[in-house]
Amino acid sequence: MQLARNIVLSTARTAERVSALMATALTALLLTAPAASAAGAVRDPGRWLLTGYTGLPTDYWQGLTGDGRFLFFAGFAQGIWRTDASGRRLDGRPQAIPADVAAAIGFNHIGDPGFERRRRRLLLPLECYVPGKGNTCQRGGLAVVDPDALAWRYLVLLDRREIAKAMWVEVAPDSELAWTSSGRDLLAYRTSEIAPARAWPTGRPLRAVRRLRGAVPPSGVTGAAFVGGRLFLAGQDAGFEVWAVDPRSGRRRLEIALGQVAGESEGLHYERLLGGQLHWLIAPLAAQPTFGRWVAMLHFVRASGRPGLLVRARVLAARAIAEGAEQLAKIEVRVSRRGRAVAGAVVAVAGFRARTDRRGVARLLVRTAAPGQYAALAHAGNWRGLSQRLVLGPPAPATVAVR
Repeated sequence: MQLARNIVLSTARTAERVSALMATALTALLLTAPAASAAGAVRDPGRWLLTGYTGLPTDYWQGLTGDGRFLFFAGFAQGIWRTDASGRRLDGRPQAIPADVAAAIGFNHIGDPGFERRRRRLLLPLECYVPGKGNTCQRGGLAVVDPDALAWRYLVLLDRREIAKAMWVEVAPDSELAWTSSGRDLLAYRTSEIAPARAWPTGRPLRAVRRLRGAVPPSGVTGAAFVGGRLFLAGQDAGFEVWAVDPRSGRRRLEIALGQVAGESEGLHYERLLGGQLHWLIAPLAAQPTFGRWVAMLHFVRASGRPGLLVRARVLAARAIAEGAEQLAKIEVRVSRRGRAVAGAVVAVAGFRARTDRRGVARLLVRTAAPGQYAALAHAGNWRGLSQRLVLGPPAPATVAVR
């Protein structure tokens, strides 16, 4: 995330200028980025299974959230974008931060966003970053954005005595508190106080109502998502890891350790889509990114059952649809155990499901709107199995700014 902020996009530029500048800057960063980040000796605890990943435009670099119907992405530095659940772009603003806000305060970077369901609004975490100078304003803020029009409503500043920048925000399931971090501490703000009465330029900066000291895990935080009552935090400072934190006590538990990854950890989101439940953005900030040249949205499901099924999958046929923007693929999955076909196994690929017949064979039609790699996950009784990943989807994600 630090290097990605080196691209400071002026709010006066057009969308075409943004795209050209971003492409040039990304090329320079990729040429100088390290090959991989190591996770040391940390072993994955086996609580989640990686079922695949979806390739997304580099516009979606910083983070994501959702309202159960749409997904909202932030990036490259100042943009906000809306897609459907398949990743198909519907709308976007490459320059979401108003010019007067950028000029007066210096905010030029949106982090991993959050969504508050009670008031149905997007929350954007804001900070200032200038190459060679770092954090130039020593301020953090939360912007409120209309999720339908993607229109800026107002900005609430955070008390600079508690926090010097806002890199992410996540709203609790009951919509009472909005969480972020400052250093090694987690901070929570009342969502009821993120209101027009506290709006910049006349409103008083917001103070945290809770502080969990030392609750940030060793990997740091680049993005967050609530899973049930626990706050999941993704980071890479000590390896690519996701930790779960109890927001009442600050106790934490390791959920995912990816091992060696070439890229940059970004946002996190929890929602059932594209064959996963937990979704982690990995940006391609490396000379040879592990998940390709696009922003990869990794898909995880909770590990249930015991390993023991042999699952083999192949693409029988695939064709472009929707004028080449999507792909429809016919996939065959075979499930066996100890050399015998398994009938009645539930098979899932990229969110599409089927059951195996008496020969242990299932056939699925899988429709994808973005390129990616997806494994076939099978369950039968207390057993599970995961195939090698299949390459599916159109050749490349759309990257053209809407307006």
